[in-house]
Amino acid sequence: MKDSFDNQPPEPAEPPPTPPDERASLRDGVRFAFGTLTVLPARITRWDRPAARTGMACAPLAGLVVGVLAAVPGVLLLVLGGGPLLAAAVTVAVPAALTRGLHLDGLADTADGLGSAKPAEAALRIMKQSDIGPFGVVALLLVLLVQAGALADLYAESWVHGALATVVAAVTARLAMTVASRDGVPPARLEGLGAAVAGVLPKRSAAGIAALVAASAGVAALPVGPGAAVQCAGAVLIALGAAELLLRRCVRRFDGVTGDVFGALAEIAGTTALVVLALG
Repeated sequence: MKDSFDNQPPEPAEPPPTPPDERASLRDGVRFAFGTLTVLPARITRWDRPAARTGMACAPLAGLVVGVLAAVPGVLLLVLGGGPLLAAAVTVAVPAALTRGLHLDGLADTADGLGSAKPAEAALRIMKQSDIGPFGVVALLLVLLVQAGALADLYAESWVHGALATVVAAVTARLAMTVASRDGVPPARLEGLGAAVAGVLPKRSAAGIAALVAASAGVAALPVGPGAAVQCAGAVLIALGAAELLLRRCVRRFDGVTGDVFGALAEIAGTTALVVLALG
């Protein structure tokens, strides 16, 4: 596939150096998050490390909007008499459309790179190719099937469970990107979104955002019941654990992260969250 985070940075890959004391405003960060992680209209006003730092901290906010927009058509289909599987399929399709399929493309490219069994440099070249290999195809099929199956079970239980899971999964997917952009995680390339956001967040900030999102997910699920609250908070943490395992594997395999890796982390985290929420 041609579109990927690494192929379409909104600005030059190596912006002019920014003074260390310069900070990006919240507005700049929100525009960075929505402009790089969604197709929603957001004019990026700054493309530098401070803006990337604030933007990656705001990534879960972009996930919240994507999750709400994905849940609405699924719930409407159920209200109009559609079945849970139809509602789930449409819900899964919306985030793909709102990201131009970039996260799915990143997942496929990362799977091809990991499955190539070639040295890091050769694997990175494979990931930049426009076609999808067998590992990428299998990864896409499995992830989409699992997402749709989990959501169908949740929608079958009630539209509330399906909508809540959709939003939690979308937020968690972007939260995985936030955590992966912490310092100490190196870029595998010198260009692309991966290089722009790698290592921009202090570890303490990334951990604090993760804890806040997990707690917020639990609070949001309280009206459904205390068990649902615990399950939602746990789903966020378990999904981050799954994404962390993939992140460490990619850093060892590719000597760092790329935009494709960030997309793969989002898909794995979101899928894991849905599976956990569908259990019980």
